[in-house]
Amino acid sequence: MVDDLRSDGGLGNAPEHARRSDTAPQANHPLTDREVPLPQDIGSATRVLSSAIHSWLDGELPEASVRRGDTARDVDFWRQIGAESERRRHMRMPLELEARIMAALPHSVPALITPWWQREFVVTPGAAVTIGATLMTLTAAATALILRVAG
Repeated sequence: MVDDLRSDGGLGNAPEHARRSDTAPQANHPLTDREVPLPQDIGSATRVLSSAIHSWLDGELPEASVRRGDTARDVDFWRQIGAESERRRHMRMPLELEARIMAALPHSVPALITPWWQREFVVTPGAAVTIGATLMTLTAAATALILRVAG
């Protein structure tokens, strides 16, 4: 089975000879997550890019100085990512996509079902204990202040 990984789903961003014409894109197909097994030779170690690759990506080194030995594979990988990013940057959305997005937006400002002062007020037991303790503390502090001022 071959997966079609194009983001346009064959709707028009590909050349005429590359478009899918045999089937229309399915609108309600379920999305699935697939686990991709890693090769056994990688193990639990994390692959770390060399500082030369980081310098090349930052524009500090020329490509020729980095394309040697083990780093050549990393250079090819990052060149492919750059080319794919540039290709996707120039993709055009299908004409009907904007109309579908705008049709899905509400045409009026959503209103509250009930105003906040008419809504149900729920106090949990923990909140009731906290409120009671706070009121007792404030009452004791106010009483002490009044007695100190009066006395």
